[in-house]
Amino acid sequence: MSKHLVFYVEFNVKPDCIEKFLKGATGVLEAMSHEDAFVETYFHRDANNPNRFTLYEHWNEPSMEAFVKNQLEGKAYREEYEAYLPDLLASERTFSVLEPIGEWQK
Repeated sequence: MSKHLVFYVEFNVKPDCIEKFLKGATGVLEAMSHEDAFVETYFHRDANNPNRFTLYEHWNEPSMEAFVKNQLEGKAYREEYEAYLPDLLASERTFSVLEPIGEWQK
């Protein structure tokens, strides 16, 4: 079983801000995919609520604290996005760290 950090982030985006949110988020996701500790991420839109988006992230980091220090703080490609993101959201984004139980793949 992997010892990697796995978490998801939920965003409730204002309807008139979806285009800007998608542009900013995909830019950050593309840049972060080149980080050494990056493993994978999945970006989803809720099929029943087009304003709700979810990121599932998998990193080679020992904890959320290490992730924040190593991957969020001081990353130029995140600064502009993080500055305007709160204005795009209808409610604060939420983070949930996941504890692996099992893994199945085909």
